[in-house]
Amino acid sequence: MLALLALPAQARTVVDSAGRSVEIPDEVDTVFAAGPPAAILLYIVKPEAMTGWPRALRPDEREFIAEPYRDLPETGRLTGRGGEANLERVLQIQPDLILDFGSVRDTYVDLANRVQDQTGIPYLLIDGRFENTPEALRVVGEALGVPERGEALAEDVEATFARIERILETVPEGERPRTYLARGPDGLETGMKGSINTEIIERAGGRNVADDGGATRGLVQVSMEQMITANPDTIVTWDPNFYGKVFDDPLWQGIDAVQSGRVYLSPSLPFGWIDRPPSLNRIMGLISMTGLLYPDDWEGNLREETREFYRQYYHVDLSDDQLGRLLQWTEGRSGE
Repeated sequence: MLALLALPAQARTVVDSAGRSVEIPDEVDTVFAAGPPAAILLYIVKPEAMTGWPRALRPDEREFIAEPYRDLPETGRLTGRGGEANLERVLQIQPDLILDFGSVRDTYVDLANRVQDQTGIPYLLIDGRFENTPEALRVVGEALGVPERGEALAEDVEATFARIERILETVPEGERPRTYLARGPDGLETGMKGSINTEIIERAGGRNVADDGGATRGLVQVSMEQMITANPDTIVTWDPNFYGKVFDDPLWQGIDAVQSGRVYLSPSLPFGWIDRPPSLNRIMGLISMTGLLYPDDWEGNLREETREFYRQYYHVDLSDDQLGRLLQWTEGRSGE
């Protein structure tokens, strides 16, 4: 009996999205999130396993996070800017598991292998492509010992995807709203069609006017002349500075979207609904965008769906005041 009690914790093998077989403890109680997308995924699936946030929450974000997790420390990140500078921090924390959620390109596979070798801590790399969200939830739910939670969320995402597909299958591509994502205070940064930044808009049935046939990907700067030529009928932004001045800016007043009041300010608390960062926060953006673009076909109420999403995914019950502040500028000019 004493010999049995001295045995180490049981381990099990999980195959991650890169096809890596990773030995993880049978019980995972603490997890280090390698970057912001992974932190959001972890918070949604099993917040009690969090060891901190890659970046400490700002004051305006804290009220939209469940109280036990608002003041978790800043841990830094292993992926993106900052890189491996935080390995010492990982070793200090000694989590049961490191979780990354995003690209599974060779660069990130090499990073996962290197960090795992250097720290001795298992490192799971989960595919963060939006269409892979249900599978990611199931894999992470199983790995963290909360399979029922992962399955319930996966089924909810699948139901949302199916709901949108039923709408879009009756709308030809050429008849979909011509949409532009305005980033930055001047609104002249955007994501090209097919970029991760505009993925939500396109999946919701918006026809991205920043389209050069696939020659350019990612974020680009555009000129006002290009905007006038593109002339979108719908503009979405998450920048309150741009939204606050676009209707009175003579350079923008000739754009159809501005003339018709179809400029929408997407919420960004506690995380962006469109692309900041690219994690499960975008599910709420997908719901809201589809409702904006197809109000006659989308059977739902944005206030009710926002309240339910924040309860189910973010573990918070929004007050009427919080809900009002979140959605204040989501209805275009008519919302002022």
